[in-house]
Amino acid sequence: MAAIDPITAGAVFVATAATDAVYVMFTSAVVSRKRVPAATWSSIWYLLSSYAVISYTENWVYVAFAAAGSWVGAYASITFLHRPPGGPPVGAAVE
Repeated sequence: MAAIDPITAGAVFVATAATDAVYVMFTSAVVSRKRVPAATWSSIWYLLSSYAVISYTENWVYVAFAAAGSWVGAYASITFLHRPPGGPPVGAAVE
């Protein structure tokens, strides 16, 4: 069994805590249907959760592409899910 590096363990702990906090902010922005904040929080969320990817691949460049894709995905999701107030919820049966 390999020795546990306290610095790495601490970094993982902090990154995980920050990731969970950012996830809450992302969810709040999605529920509020705020496209730019949702997309931005999504990108930050992905960057924080990529700590393990960086550790295993040792190439951070791919994380930048993943973060950009995450931003675009969240922005597009909120854009296409946006409905005018008073309309039926997304996925509701047509009457």
